[in-house]
Amino acid sequence: MKVVCFGEIMMRLNPEGYLRFAQANKFEATYAGGEANVAVSLANYGDDAAYVSAVPAHEIGQNAVNALRQYGVDTSMMLRQGPRLGIYFCEKGASQRGSKVIYDRAGSSVALSKREDYDWDKILDGADWFHFTGITPALGGELPEICMDALKACKAKGIKVSCDLNYRGKLWTREKAGEVMGQLMPYVNVCIANEEDAKDVFGIEAENTDIYGGKLDKEGYVSVAQQLKARFGFDYVAITLRGSISASDNNWSGMLYDGEKAYFAKNYLIHIVDRVGGGDSFGGGLIHAMNKWAGDCQAIIEFAVAASCLKQTTEFDFNLASEKEVLALAGGNASGRVQR
Repeated sequence: MKVVCFGEIMMRLNPEGYLRFAQANKFEATYAGGEANVAVSLANYGDDAAYVSAVPAHEIGQNAVNALRQYGVDTSMMLRQGPRLGIYFCEKGASQRGSKVIYDRAGSSVALSKREDYDWDKILDGADWFHFTGITPALGGELPEICMDALKACKAKGIKVSCDLNYRGKLWTREKAGEVMGQLMPYVNVCIANEEDAKDVFGIEAENTDIYGGKLDKEGYVSVAQQLKARFGFDYVAITLRGSISASDNNWSGMLYDGEKAYFAKNYLIHIVDRVGGGDSFGGGLIHAMNKWAGDCQAIIEFAVAASCLKQTTEFDFNLASEKEVLALAGGNASGRVQR
Protein backbone atom coordinates (compact mmCIF):
# COMPACT_ATOMS: atom_id res chain seq x y z
CA MET A 1 0.00 0.00 0.00
CA LYS A 2 1.30 3.44 -0.94
CA VAL A 3 0.11 6.38 1.15
CA VAL A 4 0.82 10.01 0.24
CA CYS A 5 0.66 12.54 3.09
CA PHE A 6 0.56 16.30 2.46
CA GLY A 7 1.20 19.04 4.99
CA GLU A 8 3.78 21.15 6.78
CA ILE A 9 6.77 19.79 8.63
CA MET A 10 8.10 22.10 11.34
CA MET A 11 10.92 22.33 13.79
CA ARG A 12 9.69 21.60 17.31
CA LEU A 13 11.50 23.45 20.08
CA ASN A 14 10.82 22.58 23.69
CA PRO A 15 12.47 23.26 27.04
CA GLU A 16 14.23 20.32 28.60
CA GLY A 17 11.98 17.96 30.54
CA TYR A 18 9.11 19.76 32.22
CA LEU A 19 10.68 23.23 32.39
CA ARG A 20 8.36 26.09 31.54
CA PHE A 21 9.06 28.57 28.75
CA ALA A 22 9.94 31.22 31.34
CA GLN A 23 12.59 28.92 32.82
CA ALA A 24 14.21 27.82 29.57
CA ASN A 25 17.66 28.96 28.49
CA LYS A 26 18.00 26.24 25.86
CA PHE A 27 15.61 24.22 23.71
CA GLU A 28 15.64 20.71 22.26
CA ALA A 29 15.07 20.63 18.50
CA THR A 30 13.13 17.88 16.75
CA TYR A 31 10.82 17.83 13.72
CA ALA A 32 7.09 17.33 13.55
CA GLY A 33 3.83 17.99 11.74
CA GLY A 34 0.41 16.35 11.67
CA GLU A 35 0.79 14.58 8.34
CA ALA A 36 4.52 13.99 8.80
CA ASN A 37 3.75 12.16 12.04
CA VAL A 38 1.30 9.93 10.18
CA ALA A 39 3.86 9.18 7.46
CA VAL A 40 6.45 8.08 10.05
CA SER A 41 3.92 5.79 11.75
CA LEU A 42 3.05 4.15 8.44
CA ALA A 43 6.70 3.69 7.47
CA ASN A 44 7.36 2.02 10.83
CA TYR A 45 4.57 -0.47 10.08
CA GLY A 46 6.21 -1.33 6.76
CA ASP A 47 3.90 0.67 4.49
CA ASP A 48 5.13 2.69 1.51
CA ALA A 49 4.71 6.18 2.95
CA ALA A 50 5.51 9.33 0.97
CA TYR A 51 5.48 12.87 2.29
CA VAL A 52 4.80 15.99 0.25
CA SER A 53 5.67 19.45 1.54
CA ALA A 54 7.89 22.46 0.89
CA VAL A 55 11.02 23.30 2.88
CA PRO A 56 13.65 26.00 2.34
CA ALA A 57 16.67 25.05 0.25
CA HIS A 58 19.21 25.24 3.07
CA GLU A 59 20.63 23.02 5.78
CA ILE A 60 17.71 23.42 8.21
CA GLY A 61 15.24 22.45 5.51
CA GLN A 62 17.39 19.44 4.67
CA ASN A 63 17.55 18.47 8.32
CA ALA A 64 13.76 18.31 8.37
CA VAL A 65 13.84 16.07 5.30
CA ASN A 66 16.47 13.85 6.94
CA ALA A 67 14.29 13.46 10.03
CA LEU A 68 11.72 11.73 7.81
CA ARG A 69 14.21 9.78 5.75
CA GLN A 70 15.75 8.08 8.78
CA TYR A 71 12.44 6.31 9.38
CA GLY A 72 12.00 5.24 5.76
CA VAL A 73 9.59 7.93 4.53
CA ASP A 74 9.83 8.72 0.80
CA THR A 75 10.74 12.43 0.54
CA SER A 76 11.48 12.48 -3.19
CA MET A 77 8.52 14.74 -3.96
CA MET A 78 9.28 17.41 -1.34
CA LEU A 79 9.87 20.88 -2.73
CA ARG A 80 12.91 23.00 -1.89
CA GLN A 81 11.69 26.57 -2.02
CA GLY A 82 10.48 29.49 0.05
CA PRO A 83 12.07 31.49 2.87
CA ARG A 84 11.73 29.47 6.05
CA LEU A 85 10.74 26.39 7.99
CA GLY A 86 7.81 26.76 10.35
CA ILE A 87 8.54 26.44 14.07
CA TYR A 88 6.44 25.52 17.06
CA PHE A 89 7.39 25.77 20.71
CA CYS A 90 6.02 23.13 23.08
CA GLU A 91 5.91 23.38 26.86
CA LYS A 92 5.01 19.99 28.32
CA GLY A 93 2.34 20.03 30.99
CA ALA A 94 2.28 17.97 34.17
CA SER A 95 -0.40 17.11 36.68
CA GLN A 96 -2.86 20.04 36.78
CA ARG A 97 -0.74 22.27 34.51
CA GLY A 98 -1.65 21.82 30.86
CA SER A 99 0.77 21.80 27.94
CA LYS A 100 1.24 24.96 25.87
CA VAL A 101 2.02 25.46 22.20
CA ILE A 102 3.25 28.66 20.55
CA TYR A 103 3.41 28.82 16.74
CA ASP A 104 5.99 30.69 14.68
CA ARG A 105 5.00 29.51 11.23
CA ALA A 106 3.66 32.55 9.36
CA GLY A 107 5.28 33.01 5.96
CA SER A 108 6.74 29.51 5.88
CA SER A 109 7.69 27.73 2.68
CA VAL A 110 4.49 25.68 2.70
CA ALA A 111 2.25 28.63 3.57
CA LEU A 112 3.57 30.52 0.54
CA SER A 113 3.08 27.58 -1.85
CA LYS A 114 1.26 28.14 -5.13
CA ARG A 115 -1.14 25.81 -6.89
CA GLU A 116 1.22 25.40 -9.83
CA ASP A 117 3.95 24.10 -7.52
CA TYR A 118 2.19 20.74 -7.12
CA ASP A 119 1.74 18.33 -10.03
CA TRP A 120 -0.84 16.09 -8.37
CA ASP A 121 -1.10 13.74 -11.31
CA LYS A 122 2.60 12.95 -10.90
CA ILE A 123 2.62 13.08 -7.09
CA LEU A 124 -0.28 10.63 -6.81
CA ASP A 125 0.96 8.20 -9.45
CA GLY A 126 0.68 4.69 -7.99
CA ALA A 127 -0.86 5.90 -4.72
CA ASP A 128 -3.61 3.97 -2.96
CA TRP A 129 -4.35 6.46 -0.20
CA PHE A 130 -4.03 10.21 0.43
CA HIS A 131 -3.97 11.81 3.89
CA PHE A 132 -4.17 15.43 4.98
CA THR A 133 -5.45 17.35 8.01
CA GLY A 134 -7.40 20.52 8.67
CA ILE A 135 -4.15 22.18 9.72
CA THR A 136 -2.91 22.43 6.13
CA PRO A 137 -5.72 24.55 4.63
CA ALA A 138 -5.72 26.56 7.88
CA LEU A 139 -2.29 27.93 6.94
CA GLY A 140 -4.03 30.13 4.38
CA GLY A 141 -2.71 31.50 1.12
CA GLU A 142 -3.53 29.11 -1.71
CA LEU A 143 -3.49 26.00 0.48
CA PRO A 144 -7.29 25.54 0.56
CA GLU A 145 -7.23 25.48 -3.26
CA ILE A 146 -4.13 23.25 -3.30
CA CYS A 147 -5.89 20.75 -1.05
CA MET A 148 -8.94 20.83 -3.31
CA ASP A 149 -6.74 20.19 -6.36
CA ALA A 150 -5.27 17.16 -4.60
CA LEU A 151 -8.69 15.81 -3.63
CA LYS A 152 -10.10 16.19 -7.13
CA ALA A 153 -7.08 14.32 -8.50
CA CYS A 154 -7.67 11.56 -5.93
CA LYS A 155 -11.29 11.25 -6.97
CA ALA A 156 -10.31 10.99 -10.64
CA LYS A 157 -7.78 8.26 -9.81
CA GLY A 158 -9.98 6.35 -7.35
CA ILE A 159 -7.61 7.00 -4.44
CA LYS A 160 -9.02 6.73 -0.92
CA VAL A 161 -8.78 9.90 1.18
CA SER A 162 -8.55 10.36 4.93
CA CYS A 163 -8.68 13.67 6.78
CA ASP A 164 -8.12 14.50 10.42
CA LEU A 165 -10.19 17.63 11.14
CA ASN A 166 -7.52 18.87 13.60
CA TYR A 167 -9.02 22.29 14.35
CA ARG A 168 -6.43 24.82 15.49
CA GLY A 169 -7.93 28.00 16.93
CA LYS A 170 -4.55 29.76 16.72
CA LEU A 171 -4.59 29.38 12.92
CA TRP A 172 -8.16 30.28 11.89
CA THR A 173 -11.66 30.93 13.16
CA ARG A 174 -14.40 28.35 13.59
CA GLU A 175 -16.40 30.10 10.89
CA LYS A 176 -13.57 29.97 8.34
CA ALA A 177 -12.76 26.37 9.26
CA GLY A 178 -16.37 25.33 8.77
CA GLU A 179 -16.57 27.06 5.40
CA VAL A 180 -13.33 25.65 3.96
CA MET A 181 -13.52 22.17 5.46
CA GLY A 182 -17.16 21.91 4.44
CA GLN A 183 -16.09 22.25 0.80
CA LEU A 184 -13.32 19.64 1.14
CA MET A 185 -15.19 16.98 3.10
CA PRO A 186 -17.33 15.59 0.23
CA TYR A 187 -14.11 14.18 -1.26
CA VAL A 188 -13.10 12.39 1.97
CA ASN A 189 -13.72 8.69 2.63
CA VAL A 190 -12.49 8.49 6.23
CA CYS A 191 -13.03 11.36 8.65
CA ILE A 192 -10.91 11.42 11.82
CA ALA A 193 -11.78 13.72 14.72
CA ASN A 194 -11.27 14.17 18.44
CA GLU A 195 -13.70 15.09 21.19
CA GLU A 196 -13.75 18.78 20.19
CA ASP A 197 -13.14 18.98 16.43
CA ALA A 198 -16.66 18.16 15.23
CA LYS A 199 -18.05 20.87 17.50
CA ASP A 200 -15.44 23.50 16.62
CA VAL A 201 -15.58 22.98 12.86
CA PHE A 202 -19.16 21.90 12.18
CA GLY A 203 -21.07 22.67 15.37
CA ILE A 204 -21.77 18.99 16.04
CA GLU A 205 -21.44 18.28 19.75
CA ALA A 206 -21.46 15.09 21.83
CA GLU A 207 -24.12 15.20 24.52
CA ASN A 208 -23.64 14.34 28.22
CA THR A 209 -19.88 14.63 27.96
CA ASP A 210 -17.39 16.50 30.13
CA ILE A 211 -13.97 16.19 28.49
CA TYR A 212 -12.32 18.28 31.21
CA GLY A 213 -13.80 16.12 33.98
CA GLY A 214 -12.74 12.90 32.27
CA LYS A 215 -16.32 11.74 31.66
CA LEU A 216 -17.37 10.63 28.17
CA ASP A 217 -20.78 9.36 27.06
CA LYS A 218 -20.18 6.86 24.26
CA GLU A 219 -23.67 7.25 22.84
CA GLY A 220 -23.06 10.95 22.35
CA TYR A 221 -20.19 10.16 20.02
CA VAL A 222 -22.26 7.71 18.02
CA SER A 223 -24.63 10.61 17.36
CA VAL A 224 -21.70 12.82 16.30
CA ALA A 225 -20.50 10.17 13.84
CA GLN A 226 -24.00 9.68 12.45
CA GLN A 227 -24.41 13.41 11.89
CA LEU A 228 -21.02 13.72 10.19
CA LYS A 229 -21.81 10.81 7.87
CA ALA A 230 -25.26 12.18 7.09
CA ARG A 231 -23.84 15.59 6.18
CA PHE A 232 -20.85 14.52 4.10
CA GLY A 233 -21.33 10.85 3.15
CA PHE A 234 -18.13 9.50 4.70
CA ASP A 235 -17.51 5.76 4.48
CA TYR A 236 -16.13 5.79 8.02
CA VAL A 237 -15.91 8.20 10.93
CA ALA A 238 -13.22 7.59 13.57
CA ILE A 239 -13.20 9.53 16.83
CA THR A 240 -10.60 9.51 19.57
CA LEU A 241 -12.03 9.52 23.09
CA ARG A 242 -9.81 11.26 25.62
CA GLY A 243 -10.90 11.65 29.22
CA SER A 244 -8.51 14.17 30.76
CA ILE A 245 -8.00 13.36 34.42
CA SER A 246 -4.95 15.65 34.43
CA ALA A 247 -2.14 16.62 32.07
CA SER A 248 -0.27 13.54 33.27
CA ASP A 249 -3.04 10.93 33.31
CA ASN A 250 -5.72 10.37 30.69
CA ASN A 251 -8.26 7.74 29.84
CA TRP A 252 -7.84 6.91 26.16
CA SER A 253 -10.05 5.03 23.73
CA GLY A 254 -11.63 5.44 20.31
CA MET A 255 -14.63 4.69 18.15
CA LEU A 256 -15.05 3.65 14.52
CA TYR A 257 -18.43 4.08 12.83
CA ASP A 258 -19.06 2.32 9.51
CA GLY A 259 -22.47 3.79 8.76
CA GLU A 260 -24.35 1.01 10.48
CA LYS A 261 -22.57 0.20 13.72
CA ALA A 262 -20.16 1.87 16.12
CA TYR A 263 -17.15 -0.10 17.35
CA PHE A 264 -15.36 0.93 20.56
CA ALA A 265 -11.82 -0.01 21.56
CA LYS A 266 -10.81 -0.96 25.08
CA ASN A 267 -9.90 1.91 27.37
CA TYR A 268 -6.33 2.63 28.44
CA LEU A 269 -5.34 4.65 31.48
CA ILE A 270 -2.19 6.37 30.23
CA HIS A 271 0.47 8.01 32.35
CA ILE A 272 1.59 10.46 29.68
CA VAL A 273 5.17 11.10 28.63
CA ASP A 274 4.30 13.31 25.63
CA ARG A 275 0.73 13.60 24.33
CA VAL A 276 1.52 15.77 21.28
CA GLY A 277 1.08 13.64 18.18
CA GLY A 278 -1.33 11.26 19.89
CA GLY A 279 -4.08 11.95 17.39
CA ASP A 280 -1.69 11.58 14.46
CA SER A 281 -0.54 8.18 15.69
CA PHE A 282 -4.20 7.19 15.92
CA GLY A 283 -4.62 8.25 12.28
CA GLY A 284 -1.53 6.34 11.18
CA GLY A 285 -2.67 3.22 13.00
CA LEU A 286 -6.15 3.55 11.54
CA ILE A 287 -4.93 3.86 7.94
CA HIS A 288 -2.57 0.91 8.31
CA ALA A 289 -5.20 -1.27 9.94
CA MET A 290 -7.93 -0.36 7.46
CA ASN A 291 -5.75 -1.57 4.63
CA LYS A 292 -4.42 -4.67 6.39
CA TRP A 293 -7.60 -5.87 8.10
CA ALA A 294 -10.23 -4.38 5.79
CA GLY A 295 -13.74 -4.97 7.06
CA ASP A 296 -12.77 -6.03 10.58
CA CYS A 297 -13.78 -2.79 12.28
CA GLN A 298 -13.10 -4.04 15.80
CA ALA A 299 -9.54 -5.06 14.93
CA ILE A 300 -9.03 -1.73 13.15
CA ILE A 301 -10.08 0.48 16.05
CA GLU A 302 -8.22 -1.66 18.60
CA PHE A 303 -5.00 -1.26 16.60
CA ALA A 304 -5.44 2.49 16.14
CA VAL A 305 -6.10 3.13 19.82
CA ALA A 306 -3.26 0.88 20.99
CA ALA A 307 -0.89 2.62 18.58
CA SER A 308 -1.79 6.06 19.89
CA CYS A 309 -1.57 4.82 23.48
CA LEU A 310 2.03 3.75 22.89
CA LYS A 311 2.91 7.02 21.20
CA GLN A 312 1.90 9.00 24.27
CA THR A 313 4.55 7.09 26.23
CA THR A 314 7.22 8.29 23.77
CA GLU A 315 9.03 11.64 23.73
CA PHE A 316 8.38 14.06 20.85
CA ASP A 317 5.88 13.82 17.99
CA PHE A 318 6.81 10.70 16.05
CA ASN A 319 5.32 7.34 16.99
CA LEU A 320 8.13 4.78 16.87
CA ALA A 321 6.11 1.71 17.84
CA SER A 322 6.31 -1.30 15.55
CA GLU A 323 3.30 -3.28 14.36
CA LYS A 324 4.37 -6.13 16.65
CA GLU A 325 4.40 -3.85 19.71
CA VAL A 326 0.99 -2.39 18.85
CA LEU A 327 -0.54 -5.83 18.32
CA ALA A 328 0.86 -7.02 21.64
CA LEU A 329 -0.78 -4.13 23.49
CA ALA A 330 -4.04 -4.47 21.56
CA GLY A 331 -4.01 -8.16 22.45
CA GLY A 332 -3.88 -7.42 26.16
CA ASN A 333 -0.17 -7.21 27.04
CA ALA A 334 -0.34 -3.93 28.94
CA SER A 335 1.87 -4.81 31.90
CA GLY A 336 4.86 -2.73 30.80
CA ARG A 337 7.25 -5.44 32.02
CA VAL A 338 10.87 -5.45 30.89
CA GLN A 339 11.30 -7.43 27.68
CA ARG A 340 14.35 -9.70 27.81
